[in-house]
Order: sequence, then structure tokens, then C-alpha cells
Amino acid sequence: MQKIALITDSSCDLSQATLDKYNIKLLPFRVIFNDREYLDRITITSDELFSYLENEIPTTSLPDLEYSTKILESLISEGYTHVIIITVSSNSSGCFNSIRLLCEHYPELQYHIFDTKTIGYPVGAITTQAGKLIDNNTNFEDIINKLEDIRVKTHGFVTFTSLKYLKQGGRIGRVAGAIAETLNLKPILSSDEDGLLYAYAKARGRKQSIVKLKQIMMSYLDKGKCRVWILNGASDQEAKDLLEDVKSHPNITEISLETIGACTAVHTGPGTIGLCIFEEK
Repeated sequence: MQKIALITDSSCDLSQATLDKYNIKLLPFRVIFNDREYLDRITITSDELFSYLENEIPTTSLPDLEYSTKILESLISEGYTHVIIITVSSNSSGCFNSIRLLCEHYPELQYHIFDTKTIGYPVGAITTQAGKLIDNNTNFEDIINKLEDIRVKTHGFVTFTSLKYLKQGGRIGRVAGAIAETLNLKPILSSDEDGLLYAYAKARGRKQSIVKLKQIMMSYLDKGKCRVWILNGASDQEAKDLLEDVKSHPNITEISLETIGACTAVHTGPGTIGLCIFEEK
């Protein structure tokens, strides 16, 4: 009989309640300052990260090897036979390859590592869909076969007050970022089919960027039923206002406000607001 475990990395930004609900194990990215290091979601919160950004912009690195090893060994001791691992885009992080190399040391586990080709909360949305399948006693092979379809139906969009954090982390060219900020352009970023960030749309100024986010959301809702998450990175009131503005749409099956985690926030900075949409069709 299959006993299937589910693992994702901390870029997923899932709340602890959601992790607990679907029994999802978390691989924490490291958040590294000049004189100290933290484990995302374990020893640092996004609120703490935002307060530290006033003095220093840290870097992020792969999930801690020792911590990840303990998770796999605990699964074996608990009698798990199969494990599904869902990661941030392999073109944005080495997490996929790192966990693949680690899993090779545990032949007693039959594993599948899925590259979401996306970044941030969409990783979490894909993971929760896998969690629902496990809860419904779907077998390992069938879940694997459904993951690509789930990925295609999952979409993420995010906009920022400043591009300096993306520039610092090398996620956007310094010249392009400087030009955008000079013109007060607020790009709305998404992930392409290769898992790389790109400018899905542009708006002039903060207010118009949020209007554009709403328009993007409506373009999906006009086509059919969707699960929607509003993503908040130290942009509390604007995120709440957006949720209130759209929550009564008849094609929203469920909507919630979610917090952008510390690892993601390193690259987005405060004042980030985004969407994750899952097409339920």
C-alpha cells in the first residue's frame, strides 16, 4: 500500500494552517546577511525580514542540507513509501537539482520531483492541489500524471513599489530597472513557460498597476470558475481593498489573503501585491 508524502520549498509562501491541513513538509531556504543566517519560515518571518531590509538587503540560498536530510529520514521512519516534491522553477533556483541529488541517497523512497516553472505562491497553489489528490487517496502515478495539467492552470502575477530588490538579486537588469523607475513604470511580472520572470504588463504608477492586476484577474474570471489568492508583502490595506473589491464575483470559488514569505520578500521588497489564480475547469 502506498503512503505518499508531500514536500515543497519555502518559496511556496503557504500559511502554516495550509501546510498542516495537507500535511506538507517544508524545505526552508536560507536567508543570509553579512553576519548571520536564518531559515525561512523557521527562524525568520516576513515581518522581521522587512524590518531588516532598512539596513541591509540579504541574499537567499538553497534549503539547508541538514534540515532537508532530517525531513527525508523522518518520512522513512514514519513508513512513507512514496514522496512528491514540488519546487520553485529550476531556472530561478538550484533547489530542484539539490533535492534530486539528496533523494538519490534514499532508494527506499520512490520519489518524483516536479519543476513548477514558477515562483512564489503559485508553487504553493500547485502543492495544495497535489495535497487534495493525496487526501482523496489518488495513487502516486495518477498524481504525477495530473501535475502538469495543474501547473498549466495555475497563474501568478506580482507588482512592486520599487524594483531595487529585484535588481539587487539579479532578477532584473539594472539598466532596465533604472529606466522603469525613472519613467515611474510598474511592471507586473509573471513566469514564462521556461520558468523565467518576464514583464506580463506595465502600468504608469502604483494605482494603475493595481487596476491592471484586477483586469488580469477578471480576464480569467470571465472565462470560468477560479480559486483566487491575493498576495500581500507589507501592502496590507491595498491587498485588503483588492480582495474586498472582487470577492463577490460569481466565478470565484474561494478567495483568501496570503502573506508573502521572507525568502520571496528578499527579492520583492515591501509594498508588494500580487495574485495567484487557479482555473477550476
